Amino acid sequence: MITALLLLLQLGTPPVYDRVILGGRVIVTTTRLDAVRNIGLTGGRIAVITTEAIRGRDTVDARGLVVAPGFIDLHAHGQTAETYRFYALDGVTTALELELGTSDVAAWYGERSAGEAINYGVSIGHIKVRMAVMHDSGTWMPVSDGAYRAASREQIREIAQRIELGLSEGAVSIGAGFPYTPAATRDELLAVFRVAAMAKTPVHVHIRPGVDGLKEALALAGETHAPLHVVHINSAGLAETPVMLALIGDARAHGRDVSTEAYPYDAGMTEIQSATIQDVYKNAPDERLAELEWPSTGERLNRASFERDSRTGGPVVVHTNTEQMVTVAITSPLTIIASDAYWQNGTGHPRTAGTFARVLGRYVRDNHALSLMDAIRKMTLMPAQRLEARVPAMRQKGRLRVGADADIAIFDAATVVDRSTYREPSLPPVGIQHVIVNGVSVVANGRAVEGVAPGKEVRAPR
Repeated sequence: MITALLLLLQLGTPPVYDRVILGGRVIVTTTRLDAVRNIGLTGGRIAVITTEAIRGRDTVDARGLVVAPGFIDLHAHGQTAETYRFYALDGVTTALELELGTSDVAAWYGERSAGEAINYGVSIGHIKVRMAVMHDSGTWMPVSDGAYRAASREQIREIAQRIELGLSEGAVSIGAGFPYTPAATRDELLAVFRVAAMAKTPVHVHIRPGVDGLKEALALAGETHAPLHVVHINSAGLAETPVMLALIGDARAHGRDVSTEAYPYDAGMTEIQSATIQDVYKNAPDERLAELEWPSTGERLNRASFERDSRTGGPVVVHTNTEQMVTVAITSPLTIIASDAYWQNGTGHPRTAGTFARVLGRYVRDNHALSLMDAIRKMTLMPAQRLEARVPAMRQKGRLRVGADADIAIFDAATVVDRSTYREPSLPPVGIQHVIVNGVSVVANGRAVEGVAPGKEVRAPR
């Protein structure tokens, strides 16, 4: 179709595009273009980027607005119609669950095969596979044998085989979370990394805390020659974040295939019944328990409320980081922006609805910690490049260029900012005016477009 349009141009007949985006400040991170351009879309792809006047069957007036590739989120736990709507309002056109993942890749994609508002994809997750093999009683995170019982040789073999099966079914990557599976031995983790090395597939790992946790993951990747992606470096590193970023930089300088990500908040969130909370706080004094906040009420926990909420279960806010360390992580040239979106039973972390607008508003416009070009690169090109070796379709995402997928975010740089809070985590940002997925609007004039499902699966070749 694009070839036909080029022929029409050569013949002097101006084409009429499916849609045109007119007069926007277009950001092209691959060439560092930052200029007013018109964009024509045809067949769900970008057909032209030009200074010339163009016509379309539908027009988006982008005058005074920034036109960027749609944001790609590598770490989005909520994968439902509800959360896809939140993500779209934040400028996200592709949301991927690559840390926790799933134990059944084929079924996961099958559940979404009718289409979603935005593009979607998943990893084969060591946590989820281990829960299945060990018959864990938890529903979302392991709470029994999946966390606390060592696997036998036969079980380790089954875990590895199930991960191999998930990759053969098109999983984007392998996910892992060492603090959630404390009983997993080094032999078990090596088995997972060996599968990753054979498939040349990144392992997206929630490492154990601090420098020692990073060194463990680097050692596993180094011994097996597996690609490694360290999730939320600021959450894992806290005050040690600068040292850990330096370790990743040194590994990359020595030819290692290592990457990392960060989110722009100084508090985390996870399931209170998970090992990563229970193992740290179950015997902690009240002053340490006060780091935990029950999101629906704002209550800081003590011994009695911790035990009460541990029995009922649910998400808990973890206040352990500082704004200084968040800024160090967000501004590092090594980091991709990823939300670690978390949503359960109608509540979750405000990063679910506000991560990308927060970076653009707080760190670009207000604090001048990042340039607009660099921020957009962290949200688009860098995550696409991290995945494209395994998922070639990602070469057509995260970029504004002729032939690329028409996944586009259009926002007002002067007003864009997040509004979500721990009390009201689903509040959408302001300033994200239009979001287009595969050529179809899912957000128009700042509002979600209902009844459209142009999102497609992001999946490795099978």
